[in-house]
Amino acid sequence: MTVDGAAAQHGIEQRFFEVEPAQKMDALAQLLRSYQPQSALVFCNTRRDTREVAEALDQHGFSALALHGEMEQRDRDEVLVQFANRSCAVLVATDVAARGLDVHELAAVISWELPSDPDVHVHRIGRTGRAGAKGLALSLCTPREHARACAIEARQGAPLAWHTLKPAGGAGKQLLLAPMATVCIDGGRKDKMRPGDILGALTGDAGLLADDVGKIDVFATRAYVAIRRNRADKAVERLRAGTIKGRRYRVRRIGG
Repeated sequence: MTVDGAAAQHGIEQRFFEVEPAQKMDALAQLLRSYQPQSALVFCNTRRDTREVAEALDQHGFSALALHGEMEQRDRDEVLVQFANRSCAVLVATDVAARGLDVHELAAVISWELPSDPDVHVHRIGRTGRAGAKGLALSLCTPREHARACAIEARQGAPLAWHTLKPAGGAGKQLLLAPMATVCIDGGRKDKMRPGDILGALTGDAGLLADDVGKIDVFATRAYVAIRRNRADKAVERLRAGTIKGRRYRVRRIGG
C-alpha cells in the first residue's frame, strides 16, 4: 500500500473496508477482534455517534469510552487518563474532542465514518505510527461515502487499499480488554500529594507489588492511579482501610 509521503515515512498501513450501514457495528467489532490492537482510537463525525458506538462496543464486551465536546472537563480528564494509562482499550472520539490528545504508541486509528475533508483523514491517521513505530489505520466506508474515499485517494495521490472483512479466528481473539483499571483518590497537589506517596501506600500497607502499579496522575484535587485489573479491587479496599501520608482519603474505582 502506498500512501502520501508523511504517512509512508511513518510506516502507517492503511486499509479500507466497504460495509453496508446496517453492518457497521458488527464490522467495527470484527476489526478489533481480528487486528487486536493494544489501543485504538475510533473517530466519529458526530457526538451522538461517539456515545452510541462506545455504548455498543461496551455491550460487545470491549473496554471502550466516549470523548466528545458536551462532556464536563472533569469527565473529559478522567476519560483521557484512563485511555493513557491503559485502563481503556478503545477511545471513541470526535475530531474536535481529540484535538490535543497525545497518546504514545497508539496502535490503531479507525474511522467509523470517512470525514468530508480529506485533510482531516490525514490528521487522523497521523496519530498512529509515531516516533518510528508502525501504525495501522482502518476505515469503514459505506456506499454513499465513495465520493469521500475518492477525495482521500486524490489527496494521497495513490490508490486506496480495499480489503474484505474476515472472521476473527480463535477463541482467544474475541475481546479487546484493557489490562489496567483506574483508582481515583480524592486528594491531589493541594494536599501536597505526590506520585511517590501513592506508590508507597500501595506497595506498603496495601500489599501490592510495584509491577501491579502503572501510571500515576496527580491533579490539583484528585489523583488517578492505574492498577493491574485483577488487583484493583484489593487496592481500593486496602487504601480505604489505610492512610496516605498519615491521612485518610476517599478512594474509588472508576470505569470498568
